[in-house]
Amino acid sequence: MAGQPLPQAFRDPRTPAQRRHDALLEVFGLAIATEELPANGGCKAQIVITAPYDVIAQKVHDATLDTGEQLSAAAVRRLACDAGIVPSILDTHSVPLDLGRERRLITGALRRALILRDKGCAFPGCERPPKWCHGHHKDHWIDGGETSLENSVLLCGFHHRLIHHDEWQIVFASDGHPEFIPPEWLDPSRTPQRNLYHLRT
Repeated sequence: MAGQPLPQAFRDPRTPAQRRHDALLEVFGLAIATEELPANGGCKAQIVITAPYDVIAQKVHDATLDTGEQLSAAAVRRLACDAGIVPSILDTHSVPLDLGRERRLITGALRRALILRDKGCAFPGCERPPKWCHGHHKDHWIDGGETSLENSVLLCGFHHRLIHHDEWQIVFASDGHPEFIPPEWLDPSRTPQRNLYHLRT
């Protein structure tokens, strides 16, 4: 109802300065993603992340940038959601034994399918259009999740960060559309929710 405050989960906790910063990054992302850049442009910035992989647990642990800065495993998963990944195999002395080819996780065809299905950010109540969205793996690719329509969803930058750092879960309903299960502290019944905004368009 108009005039009522939004539930806490739907409020943007960022400061105005942080929102402006994130908006500028989204503008850069849109410019990079366009097909109208010169032939030698359009590639995303490249960073080198070294992350130990636990073969037995099949999980990535905390990582290190080439600058020495530390990244949490959650941050690595978020970066890997919509990025080009170049896998490399190192020996026990950190000497590269094999350097794989870059793999684009969300391909053009898959992204087009996501746009047709989700029509924008799939998080309940979000109105952001597809061009503002990232491709997100429900089951993280870095943990073995497949790059497929059944394991992918469009999320805007804000809700992408929320999903990675909060207790929301994503499930797919019988009709193939994503639904979001809120954390217990927000909804004790944990009733799945769906974005109905895009279904009206």
